[in-house]
Amino acid sequence: MTQQPMPRGTTSGTPTSSAAGTRLDPWLGSYAERTHGMRSSEIRALFAVANRPEVVSLAGGMPFLDGLPLDVLSDVAARVVAERGLQALQYGSGQGDQALREQILDVMALEGIEAHPDDVVVTTGSQQALDLVTRVFVDPGDVVVAEAPSYVGALGVFRAYQADVVHVPLDEHGLVPEALEETLGALAAAGRRVKLLYTVPNFHNPAGVSMTPERRPRILEIARRYGVLVLEDNPYGLLGFDREPWPALRSLDDDGVVYLGSFSKTFAPGYRVGWAVAPHAVREKLVLASESAILCPSNAAQISISTYLATCDWRGQIKSYRELYRERRDAMISALTEHLPDATWNVPDGGFYTWVRLPAGLDAKDMLPRAVTARVAYVPGTAFYYDGAGADHMRLSYCYPTPERIREGVRRLAGVVAGERELVELFGTGGGRARGDVQTPAPDAF
Repeated sequence: MTQQPMPRGTTSGTPTSSAAGTRLDPWLGSYAERTHGMRSSEIRALFAVANRPEVVSLAGGMPFLDGLPLDVLSDVAARVVAERGLQALQYGSGQGDQALREQILDVMALEGIEAHPDDVVVTTGSQQALDLVTRVFVDPGDVVVAEAPSYVGALGVFRAYQADVVHVPLDEHGLVPEALEETLGALAAAGRRVKLLYTVPNFHNPAGVSMTPERRPRILEIARRYGVLVLEDNPYGLLGFDREPWPALRSLDDDGVVYLGSFSKTFAPGYRVGWAVAPHAVREKLVLASESAILCPSNAAQISISTYLATCDWRGQIKSYRELYRERRDAMISALTEHLPDATWNVPDGGFYTWVRLPAGLDAKDMLPRAVTARVAYVPGTAFYYDGAGADHMRLSYCYPTPERIREGVRRLAGVVAGERELVELFGTGGGRARGDVQTPAPDAF
Protein backbone atom coordinates (compact mmCIF):
# COMPACT_ATOMS: atom_id res chain seq x y z
CA MET A 1 0.00 0.00 0.00
CA THR A 2 1.32 3.45 -0.92
CA GLN A 3 2.35 5.50 2.11
CA GLN A 4 0.75 8.93 2.49
CA PRO A 5 3.16 11.92 2.47
CA MET A 6 4.05 13.31 5.87
CA PRO A 7 3.16 17.01 6.09
CA ARG A 8 5.69 19.40 7.56
CA GLY A 9 5.16 19.94 11.28
CA THR A 10 4.33 16.30 11.99
CA THR A 11 6.05 13.51 13.87
CA SER A 12 5.74 9.77 13.42
CA GLY A 13 3.40 10.36 10.48
CA THR A 14 0.74 12.03 12.67
CA PRO A 15 -0.13 15.65 11.77
CA THR A 16 -0.01 18.14 14.61
CA SER A 17 -3.11 20.22 15.29
CA SER A 18 -1.61 23.24 13.55
CA ALA A 19 -0.61 21.32 10.43
CA ALA A 20 -3.44 18.82 10.29
CA GLY A 21 -4.92 18.30 6.86
CA THR A 22 -7.93 16.44 5.62
CA ARG A 23 -8.42 13.15 3.87
CA LEU A 24 -8.89 15.10 0.65
CA ASP A 25 -5.77 17.20 1.17
CA PRO A 26 -3.15 16.00 3.69
CA TRP A 27 -1.12 19.17 3.05
CA LEU A 28 -3.87 21.59 4.02
CA GLY A 29 -2.00 22.84 7.06
CA SER A 30 1.20 23.50 5.10
CA TYR A 31 0.05 26.00 2.51
CA ALA A 32 1.35 29.57 2.57
CA GLU A 33 -1.04 32.09 4.01
CA ARG A 34 -1.40 33.85 0.64
CA THR A 35 -3.08 30.79 -0.88
CA HIS A 36 -6.14 31.39 1.28
CA GLY A 37 -7.00 34.40 -0.87
CA MET A 38 -6.89 32.49 -4.15
CA ARG A 39 -10.22 32.18 -5.96
CA SER A 40 -11.21 30.39 -9.13
CA SER A 41 -12.02 32.67 -12.05
CA GLU A 42 -15.73 32.85 -12.80
CA ILE A 43 -14.83 33.12 -16.48
CA ARG A 44 -12.56 30.06 -16.49
CA ALA A 45 -15.20 28.11 -14.62
CA LEU A 46 -17.61 28.84 -17.47
CA PHE A 47 -15.33 27.59 -20.23
CA ALA A 48 -16.26 23.91 -19.97
CA VAL A 49 -19.91 24.79 -20.51
CA ALA A 50 -19.50 27.77 -22.81
CA ASN A 51 -17.32 25.84 -25.27
CA ARG A 52 -20.03 23.27 -25.97
CA PRO A 53 -21.24 23.81 -29.55
CA GLU A 54 -24.90 24.07 -28.58
CA VAL A 55 -24.17 26.98 -26.20
CA VAL A 56 -23.87 30.52 -27.53
CA SER A 57 -21.00 31.92 -25.48
CA LEU A 58 -21.15 35.64 -24.85
CA ALA A 59 -18.74 35.04 -21.95
CA GLY A 60 -15.10 34.64 -22.95
CA GLY A 61 -12.91 37.30 -24.54
CA MET A 62 -11.45 35.00 -27.18
CA PRO A 63 -10.25 36.64 -30.43
CA PHE A 64 -11.86 35.45 -33.65
CA LEU A 65 -8.86 33.60 -35.05
CA ASP A 66 -10.66 32.49 -38.21
CA GLY A 67 -9.76 35.95 -39.47
CA LEU A 68 -6.05 35.12 -39.44
CA PRO A 69 -4.27 34.15 -42.70
CA LEU A 70 -3.33 30.66 -41.52
CA ASP A 71 -1.61 29.78 -44.82
CA VAL A 72 0.72 32.73 -44.35
CA LEU A 73 1.36 31.81 -40.73
CA SER A 74 2.17 28.25 -41.77
CA ASP A 75 4.87 29.63 -44.05
CA VAL A 76 6.15 31.80 -41.20
CA ALA A 77 6.41 28.78 -38.91
CA ALA A 78 8.27 26.78 -41.54
CA ARG A 79 10.64 29.68 -42.12
CA VAL A 80 11.38 30.02 -38.41
CA VAL A 81 12.30 26.34 -38.13
CA ALA A 82 14.32 26.29 -41.35
CA GLU A 83 16.26 29.51 -40.80
CA ARG A 84 16.40 29.99 -37.02
CA GLY A 85 15.37 26.65 -35.62
CA LEU A 86 18.39 26.14 -33.37
CA GLN A 87 17.92 29.59 -31.82
CA ALA A 88 14.15 29.24 -31.55
CA LEU A 89 14.42 25.97 -29.64
CA GLN A 90 17.13 27.18 -27.26
CA TYR A 91 17.07 29.17 -24.03
CA GLY A 92 17.05 32.92 -24.53
CA SER A 93 17.42 36.23 -22.73
CA GLY A 94 15.43 36.81 -19.57
CA GLN A 95 14.49 40.25 -20.89
CA GLY A 96 13.35 38.94 -24.27
CA ASP A 97 14.59 38.82 -27.86
CA GLN A 98 16.35 42.04 -28.90
CA ALA A 99 14.81 42.14 -32.38
CA LEU A 100 11.29 41.67 -31.03
CA ARG A 101 11.80 44.37 -28.41
CA GLU A 102 12.76 46.77 -31.22
CA GLN A 103 9.65 45.81 -33.18
CA ILE A 104 7.46 46.32 -30.12
CA LEU A 105 8.57 49.96 -30.21
CA ASP A 106 6.96 50.27 -33.67
CA VAL A 107 3.71 48.84 -32.32
CA MET A 108 3.64 51.21 -29.34
CA ALA A 109 4.50 54.20 -31.54
CA LEU A 110 0.94 53.99 -32.87
CA GLU A 111 -0.16 55.23 -29.43
CA GLY A 112 2.53 57.87 -29.10
CA ILE A 113 4.97 55.94 -26.93
CA GLU A 114 8.67 56.71 -27.42
CA ALA A 115 10.96 54.24 -25.69
CA HIS A 116 14.22 52.33 -26.03
CA PRO A 117 14.43 48.55 -26.54
CA ASP A 118 16.13 48.34 -23.15
CA ASP A 119 12.92 49.65 -21.55
CA VAL A 120 10.96 46.61 -22.76
CA VAL A 121 10.63 43.31 -20.89
CA VAL A 122 9.02 40.50 -22.90
CA THR A 123 6.72 38.29 -20.81
CA THR A 124 4.57 35.20 -21.16
CA GLY A 125 1.48 37.18 -22.03
CA SER A 126 0.67 40.48 -20.37
CA GLN A 127 -0.85 38.48 -17.52
CA GLN A 128 2.64 37.50 -16.41
CA ALA A 129 3.71 41.14 -16.66
CA LEU A 130 0.81 42.05 -14.38
CA ASP A 131 1.90 39.37 -11.92
CA LEU A 132 5.52 40.53 -11.99
CA VAL A 133 4.68 44.18 -11.32
CA THR A 134 2.46 43.18 -8.41
CA ARG A 135 5.12 40.83 -7.06
CA VAL A 136 7.75 43.58 -7.19
CA PHE A 137 5.65 46.29 -5.53
CA VAL A 138 2.96 44.83 -3.30
CA ASP A 139 3.38 43.60 0.25
CA PRO A 140 0.48 41.97 2.11
CA GLY A 141 -1.96 44.66 3.21
CA ASP A 142 -0.82 47.25 0.67
CA VAL A 143 -3.58 48.99 -1.28
CA VAL A 144 -4.12 48.73 -5.03
CA VAL A 145 -6.62 51.22 -6.39
CA ALA A 146 -8.55 49.87 -9.38
CA GLU A 147 -11.49 50.92 -11.49
CA ALA A 148 -14.97 49.71 -10.59
CA PRO A 149 -15.57 47.37 -12.34
CA SER A 150 -12.13 45.96 -13.10
CA TYR A 151 -10.50 43.15 -15.08
CA VAL A 152 -11.08 39.85 -13.28
CA GLY A 153 -7.57 38.56 -14.04
CA ALA A 154 -6.02 41.58 -12.34
CA LEU A 155 -8.21 41.17 -9.27
CA GLY A 156 -7.04 37.55 -9.03
CA VAL A 157 -3.39 38.62 -9.09
CA PHE A 158 -3.91 41.32 -6.47
CA ARG A 159 -5.78 38.89 -4.24
CA ALA A 160 -3.02 36.28 -4.60
CA TYR A 161 -0.45 38.80 -3.34
CA GLN A 162 -2.75 39.76 -0.44
CA ALA A 163 -3.36 43.31 -1.60
CA ASP A 164 -6.38 45.27 -0.45
CA VAL A 165 -8.18 46.50 -3.57
CA VAL A 166 -10.10 49.77 -3.32
CA HIS A 167 -12.38 50.56 -6.25
CA VAL A 168 -12.88 53.95 -7.89
CA PRO A 169 -15.88 54.37 -10.20
CA LEU A 170 -15.91 54.74 -13.96
CA ASP A 171 -18.32 56.69 -16.10
CA GLU A 172 -18.74 56.94 -19.85
CA HIS A 173 -15.47 58.92 -20.03
CA GLY A 174 -13.40 56.42 -18.05
CA LEU A 175 -11.91 56.67 -14.56
CA VAL A 176 -13.43 59.63 -12.69
CA PRO A 177 -10.62 62.02 -11.59
CA GLU A 178 -12.59 63.60 -8.73
CA ALA A 179 -13.40 60.18 -7.29
CA LEU A 180 -9.76 59.12 -7.62
CA GLU A 181 -8.54 62.20 -5.77
CA GLU A 182 -11.10 61.73 -3.03
CA THR A 183 -10.17 58.06 -2.63
CA LEU A 184 -6.41 58.65 -2.53
CA GLY A 185 -6.87 61.52 -0.10
CA ALA A 186 -8.96 59.38 2.24
CA LEU A 187 -6.46 56.52 2.08
CA ALA A 188 -3.55 58.86 2.79
CA ALA A 189 -5.42 60.35 5.76
CA ALA A 190 -5.99 56.85 7.08
CA GLY A 191 -2.28 56.05 6.79
CA ARG A 192 -2.78 53.38 4.11
CA ARG A 193 0.03 52.53 1.65
CA VAL A 194 -1.22 52.78 -1.92
CA LYS A 195 1.27 51.13 -4.25
CA LEU A 196 -0.52 50.96 -7.62
CA LEU A 197 -3.32 52.53 -9.62
CA TYR A 198 -4.49 49.84 -12.02
CA THR A 199 -6.34 50.99 -15.14
CA VAL A 200 -7.47 49.63 -18.50
CA PRO A 201 -7.82 52.99 -20.26
CA ASN A 202 -8.90 51.80 -23.71
CA PHE A 203 -12.10 49.85 -24.48
CA HIS A 204 -12.22 48.74 -20.90
CA ASN A 205 -12.69 45.14 -19.80
CA PRO A 206 -15.52 44.75 -18.80
CA ALA A 207 -17.10 48.21 -19.09
CA GLY A 208 -16.19 48.90 -22.73
CA VAL A 209 -15.48 52.62 -22.15
CA SER A 210 -12.28 54.59 -22.79
CA MET A 211 -10.55 57.23 -20.71
CA THR A 212 -10.82 60.45 -22.71
CA PRO A 213 -7.65 62.33 -23.74
CA GLU A 214 -8.74 65.25 -21.53
CA ARG A 215 -8.81 63.06 -18.43
CA ARG A 216 -5.49 61.31 -18.93
CA PRO A 217 -3.19 64.15 -17.80
CA ARG A 218 -5.46 64.77 -14.81
CA ILE A 219 -5.31 61.14 -13.72
CA LEU A 220 -1.52 61.14 -14.03
CA GLU A 221 -1.17 64.39 -12.08
CA ILE A 222 -3.28 63.05 -9.21
CA ALA A 223 -1.32 59.79 -9.07
CA ARG A 224 1.99 61.70 -9.16
CA ARG A 225 0.89 63.98 -6.32
CA TYR A 226 0.09 61.01 -4.10
CA GLY A 227 3.20 59.03 -5.12
CA VAL A 228 1.25 56.19 -6.75
CA LEU A 229 2.63 54.23 -9.70
CA VAL A 230 0.16 53.85 -12.59
CA LEU A 231 -0.18 50.38 -14.09
CA GLU A 232 -1.58 50.84 -17.60
CA ASP A 233 -2.98 47.59 -19.01
CA ASN A 234 -3.64 48.05 -22.72
CA PRO A 235 -4.46 44.91 -24.71
CA TYR A 236 -7.23 46.56 -26.78
CA GLY A 237 -5.82 50.01 -27.60
CA LEU A 238 -5.32 49.37 -31.33
CA LEU A 239 -8.80 47.89 -31.81
CA GLY A 240 -10.87 51.07 -32.10
CA PHE A 241 -13.66 50.96 -34.65
CA ASP A 242 -14.01 54.53 -35.86
CA ARG A 243 -10.98 56.47 -34.66
CA GLU A 244 -7.24 56.31 -34.41
CA PRO A 245 -5.69 55.29 -31.06
CA TRP A 246 -5.55 57.90 -28.33
CA PRO A 247 -2.14 58.66 -26.74
CA ALA A 248 -1.23 56.10 -24.11
CA LEU A 249 -0.75 57.21 -20.52
CA ARG A 250 2.85 56.06 -20.87
CA SER A 251 3.33 58.55 -23.71
CA LEU A 252 2.57 61.35 -21.22
CA ASP A 253 4.74 60.15 -18.32
CA ASP A 254 7.84 57.95 -18.62
CA ASP A 255 8.59 57.77 -14.90
CA GLY A 256 5.15 57.31 -13.38
CA VAL A 257 3.68 54.60 -15.62
CA VAL A 258 4.35 50.93 -16.24
CA TYR A 259 2.74 49.97 -19.54
CA LEU A 260 1.53 46.45 -20.32
CA GLY A 261 0.99 45.30 -23.89
CA SER A 262 0.08 42.06 -25.60
CA PHE A 263 -0.12 40.35 -28.99
CA SER A 264 -3.02 38.19 -27.77
CA LYS A 265 -5.79 40.47 -29.06
CA THR A 266 -4.12 41.98 -32.14
CA PHE A 267 -2.53 38.73 -33.33
CA ALA A 268 -3.09 35.44 -31.49
CA PRO A 269 -3.16 34.46 -27.80
CA GLY A 270 -1.65 31.01 -28.34
CA TYR A 271 1.86 32.41 -28.64
CA ARG A 272 1.55 33.88 -25.12
CA VAL A 273 3.74 36.91 -25.79
CA GLY A 274 3.23 40.19 -23.98
CA TRP A 275 5.48 42.87 -22.61
CA ALA A 276 6.02 45.57 -20.01
CA VAL A 277 7.62 48.98 -20.48
CA ALA A 278 8.90 50.42 -17.23
CA PRO A 279 11.24 53.03 -15.78
CA HIS A 280 14.83 51.80 -15.75
CA ALA A 281 15.10 50.74 -12.11
CA VAL A 282 11.70 49.04 -12.22
CA ARG A 283 12.67 47.30 -15.46
CA GLU A 284 15.70 45.73 -13.78
CA LYS A 285 13.58 44.28 -10.99
CA LEU A 286 11.01 42.95 -13.46
CA VAL A 287 13.74 41.10 -15.35
CA LEU A 288 15.06 39.56 -12.13
CA ALA A 289 11.55 38.55 -11.07
CA SER A 290 10.84 37.05 -14.48
CA GLU A 291 14.10 35.08 -14.51
CA SER A 292 13.30 33.61 -11.10
CA ALA A 293 9.85 32.57 -12.32
CA ILE A 294 10.45 31.24 -15.85
CA LEU A 295 14.18 31.76 -16.66
CA CYS A 296 13.20 33.26 -20.02
CA PRO A 297 10.14 33.69 -22.24
CA SER A 298 9.72 31.23 -25.12
CA ASN A 299 12.25 31.87 -27.88
CA ALA A 300 10.10 29.97 -30.37
CA ALA A 301 7.07 32.16 -29.71
CA GLN A 302 9.09 35.38 -29.78
CA ILE A 303 10.89 34.59 -33.01
CA SER A 304 7.63 33.49 -34.64
CA ILE A 305 6.00 36.82 -33.81
CA SER A 306 9.13 38.73 -34.79
CA THR A 307 9.14 37.00 -38.19
CA TYR A 308 5.42 37.72 -38.62
CA LEU A 309 5.95 41.42 -37.85
CA ALA A 310 8.90 41.61 -40.25
CA THR A 311 7.35 39.77 -43.19
CA CYS A 312 3.56 40.21 -42.97
CA ASP A 313 1.14 43.14 -43.12
CA TRP A 314 0.41 43.28 -39.38
CA ARG A 315 -1.12 46.73 -39.64
CA GLY A 316 -3.51 45.41 -42.27
CA GLN A 317 -4.37 42.49 -40.01
CA ILE A 318 -5.25 44.88 -37.19
CA LYS A 319 -7.43 46.88 -39.61
CA SER A 320 -9.19 43.64 -40.59
CA TYR A 321 -9.81 42.82 -36.92
CA ARG A 322 -11.23 46.28 -36.31
CA GLU A 323 -13.75 45.86 -39.11
CA LEU A 324 -14.65 42.34 -38.01
CA TYR A 325 -15.24 43.33 -34.39
CA ARG A 326 -17.20 46.44 -35.41
CA GLU A 327 -19.63 44.21 -37.31
CA ARG A 328 -20.05 42.02 -34.23
CA ARG A 329 -20.50 45.04 -31.95
CA ASP A 330 -23.25 46.28 -34.24
CA ALA A 331 -24.96 42.88 -34.12
CA MET A 332 -24.80 42.90 -30.31
CA ILE A 333 -26.26 46.39 -29.92
CA SER A 334 -28.98 45.72 -32.48
CA ALA A 335 -29.97 42.48 -30.72
CA LEU A 336 -30.02 44.14 -27.29
CA THR A 337 -32.21 46.93 -28.64
CA GLU A 338 -34.63 44.42 -30.13
CA HIS A 339 -34.76 41.80 -27.38
CA LEU A 340 -33.78 43.53 -24.10
CA PRO A 341 -35.19 47.06 -24.30
CA ASP A 342 -35.65 47.23 -20.51
CA ALA A 343 -31.94 46.72 -19.88
CA THR A 344 -29.32 49.47 -20.31
CA TRP A 345 -25.85 49.22 -21.85
CA ASN A 346 -23.01 51.24 -23.29
CA VAL A 347 -22.10 51.26 -27.00
CA PRO A 348 -18.33 50.58 -27.10
CA ASP A 349 -16.30 52.16 -29.88
CA GLY A 350 -13.67 49.41 -29.77
CA GLY A 351 -12.55 46.29 -28.00
CA PHE A 352 -14.52 43.15 -27.16
CA TYR A 353 -17.21 43.92 -24.56
CA THR A 354 -20.41 45.68 -23.65
CA TRP A 355 -21.52 46.15 -20.04
CA VAL A 356 -25.21 45.52 -19.48
CA ARG A 357 -27.31 46.57 -16.51
CA LEU A 358 -30.27 44.26 -15.94
CA PRO A 359 -33.80 45.48 -15.18
CA ALA A 360 -34.38 46.32 -11.53
CA GLY A 361 -34.41 43.41 -9.10
CA LEU A 362 -32.54 40.88 -11.24
CA ASP A 363 -29.30 39.20 -10.18
CA ALA A 364 -26.95 38.15 -12.98
CA LYS A 365 -25.12 35.56 -10.87
CA ASP A 366 -28.30 33.90 -9.64
CA MET A 367 -29.66 33.91 -13.19
CA LEU A 368 -26.62 32.24 -14.77
CA PRO A 369 -27.66 28.57 -14.22
CA ARG A 370 -30.95 29.29 -15.99
CA ALA A 371 -29.04 30.92 -18.84
CA VAL A 372 -26.76 27.91 -19.25
CA THR A 373 -29.84 25.67 -19.30
CA ALA A 374 -31.14 27.92 -22.10
CA ARG A 375 -27.79 27.42 -23.89
CA VAL A 376 -26.39 30.91 -23.55
CA ALA A 377 -23.47 32.04 -21.36
CA TYR A 378 -22.27 35.39 -20.04
CA VAL A 379 -20.13 36.62 -17.14
CA PRO A 380 -21.98 38.06 -14.13
CA GLY A 381 -20.84 41.46 -12.93
CA THR A 382 -19.76 40.10 -9.54
CA ALA A 383 -16.61 38.71 -11.20
CA PHE A 384 -15.32 42.23 -11.75
CA TYR A 385 -15.53 43.59 -8.22
CA TYR A 386 -13.18 42.75 -5.37
CA ASP A 387 -16.03 42.79 -2.87
CA GLY A 388 -18.53 40.82 -4.96
CA ALA A 389 -20.69 43.81 -5.92
CA GLY A 390 -22.06 44.21 -9.44
CA ALA A 391 -24.78 41.57 -9.30
CA ASP A 392 -27.11 43.72 -11.40
CA HIS A 393 -24.65 43.76 -14.33
CA MET A 394 -23.34 41.27 -16.86
CA ARG A 395 -20.48 41.41 -19.34
CA LEU A 396 -21.38 40.35 -22.87
CA SER A 397 -18.55 39.58 -25.30
CA TYR A 398 -19.10 40.00 -29.02
CA CYS A 399 -15.58 39.15 -30.18
CA TYR A 400 -15.90 35.43 -30.90
CA PRO A 401 -19.41 34.46 -32.09
CA THR A 402 -20.60 35.28 -35.59
CA PRO A 403 -23.20 38.06 -35.88
CA GLU A 404 -25.90 35.42 -36.37
CA ARG A 405 -24.87 33.58 -33.21
CA ILE A 406 -24.74 36.85 -31.27
CA ARG A 407 -28.31 37.64 -32.24
CA GLU A 408 -29.44 34.15 -31.30
CA GLY A 409 -27.58 34.32 -27.99
CA VAL A 410 -29.21 37.62 -27.03
CA ARG A 411 -32.63 36.21 -28.04
CA ARG A 412 -32.08 33.26 -25.69
CA LEU A 413 -30.84 35.59 -22.97
CA ALA A 414 -33.96 37.72 -23.30
CA GLY A 415 -36.06 34.63 -22.61
CA VAL A 416 -34.07 33.95 -19.46
CA VAL A 417 -34.49 37.55 -18.30
CA ALA A 418 -38.23 37.37 -18.87
CA GLY A 419 -38.46 34.18 -16.82
CA GLU A 420 -36.39 35.69 -14.04
CA ARG A 421 -38.63 38.75 -13.91
CA GLU A 422 -41.60 36.49 -13.39
CA LEU A 423 -39.81 34.94 -10.41
CA VAL A 424 -39.09 38.39 -9.00
CA GLU A 425 -42.73 39.35 -9.33
CA LEU A 426 -43.72 36.16 -7.50
CA PHE A 427 -41.03 36.02 -4.82
CA GLY A 428 -39.51 39.49 -4.66
CA THR A 429 -36.04 40.79 -5.49
CA GLY A 430 -33.71 38.08 -6.74
CA GLY A 431 -36.49 35.48 -6.90
CA GLY A 432 -36.26 35.19 -3.10
CA ARG A 433 -32.48 34.71 -3.15
CA ALA A 434 -30.18 36.65 -0.88
CA ARG A 435 -27.84 38.27 -3.42
CA GLY A 436 -30.44 40.26 -5.29
CA ASP A 437 -29.98 43.45 -3.26
CA VAL A 438 -26.27 43.88 -4.06
CA GLN A 439 -25.84 47.10 -5.99
CA THR A 440 -22.95 48.34 -8.12
CA PRO A 441 -21.54 51.86 -8.00
CA ALA A 442 -21.17 51.87 -11.78
CA PRO A 443 -23.07 54.82 -13.28
CA ASP A 444 -26.35 54.66 -15.16
CA ALA A 445 -24.49 55.33 -18.43
CA PHE A 446 -23.60 51.63 -18.43
